[in-house]
Amino acid sequence: MRYITLIIAFFSFLQSFSQSEKEMVMETVKKTVIEGHIYFLADDLLKGRETGSLENKIAASYLANTLRGYGVKPIPSTKSYYQEVLLQKVSPPSIFELAMNGLPIENKVIIEASALNTKEDAVYLGHGLEEDYIGSDVEGKVLVVRGGSNEAKDARGAFGLRKTKMTLAKKAGAIGIIELIDAESNMWGFIDHNFNADRLEVAKEEESADRGFVYIWLQDENGGRATSFESDKKIPITLKMNGKSIQSISSQNIIGMVEGTDPVLKDEYIIYSGHYDHVGIGTADASGDTIYNGARDNAVGTTTVLSMAENLAKYPTKRSALFILFTGEEKGLLGSGYYVDHPILPLNQMVYCFNSDNAGYNDTSIATIVGLERTTAAKHIKNAASTFGLRAIDDPAPEQGLFDRSDNVHFAKKGIPAPTYSLGFTSFDGDVTKYYHQPGDEAETLDYDYLYKFFSSYVLAGRLIANDPITPFWVENDKYEMAGKKLYKK
Repeated sequence: MRYITLIIAFFSFLQSFSQSEKEMVMETVKKTVIEGHIYFLADDLLKGRETGSLENKIAASYLANTLRGYGVKPIPSTKSYYQEVLLQKVSPPSIFELAMNGLPIENKVIIEASALNTKEDAVYLGHGLEEDYIGSDVEGKVLVVRGGSNEAKDARGAFGLRKTKMTLAKKAGAIGIIELIDAESNMWGFIDHNFNADRLEVAKEEESADRGFVYIWLQDENGGRATSFESDKKIPITLKMNGKSIQSISSQNIIGMVEGTDPVLKDEYIIYSGHYDHVGIGTADASGDTIYNGARDNAVGTTTVLSMAENLAKYPTKRSALFILFTGEEKGLLGSGYYVDHPILPLNQMVYCFNSDNAGYNDTSIATIVGLERTTAAKHIKNAASTFGLRAIDDPAPEQGLFDRSDNVHFAKKGIPAPTYSLGFTSFDGDVTKYYHQPGDEAETLDYDYLYKFFSSYVLAGRLIANDPITPFWVENDKYEMAGKKLYKK
């Protein structure tokens, strides 16, 4: 009988603990506060919060001062909430002419630019990978290569191999690469928009690193051009290009922290992160609206982090908290990439990164966590969601590669367990793509009753993870498990 009494008492303790955690969440997460943050960040006056813009800096100031108002502490070394991120705006060459076999090429983009004027034959070199250089003399030549590799033939695969191909070509003495990309019209339109326009990148300490080399992509739908060049081996080309122009730009990551309550666990940190930038002003929609407000992407994710900060400032957890709101995600995960190279605290003290990023939602009964089952904290995320009437599901669209398309991936590559908490979607279409990077992504189009459950679930999940005596980690055999073992010396 005594043991039965102890068991009942134990489960009663667990229930009361769970209830108190829920009550702490409900004390701070309020629908009106959620609405206030999102309506401000997605207001037309902020013109889409494009990285480097004045409006982006206004958003940064709002976030920094919101953290200050909650009592969240600034960066210890600077006593500031701002981490300056030095960027450079790269504008494509104003002159770019290319002809092959005497025919002008239209569908082309520049990956790397340098002043070049040549009429010498280019050399076809397979995929332009290491085995393709055997027995080939390409000194001073422009190379024509197939896109990607045998295993990764699409544009995404080609983009992932571009640095490898460029390094091999430079080492062999080549002066440029023309890569043939098998991409249908819609994908090529996306590529053209991204590479034939100004782009931002993290400022390089030595800009000379990429000078003197040209890298070009050509559309080659269904690979017909590559097949014909494979038999020619040498291709007459005329290539004329001037150099790119570079302008320095400064932006900011916003960072705050709350110290944990446990004398041992407070040396471990949970990162709560999201990006606050969006894409700015662009092509008008049918109504004539040109402002891409970014309510879902990512005023929602930003507010998720603010909700966590407000809660932990009032009710700290055993582990410490680091809140990071990134700039430049829409420009290529720039702010998060900069942060992992310039962390304010050692990365091996960061035991989890609970990122929040969104495109849209098509199911208000769920929260979609990209990478849910890849870490040992999955049980806490599921329990938190169910506590507030939601169901947590893993990525339903793995073909989109979403895990590697948000800020979490920079932390994952370092070994830090890092899923992304997203609004509920069961497929990446319909109501998701209706608003994704569209002017219609406005604050008034959101379901705030659903968002209350969504934010509450995130905050409770964060609390459960931060209070668990067992440190979270990757599940066995995950892609990033070995990086984690190296980081934490497991």
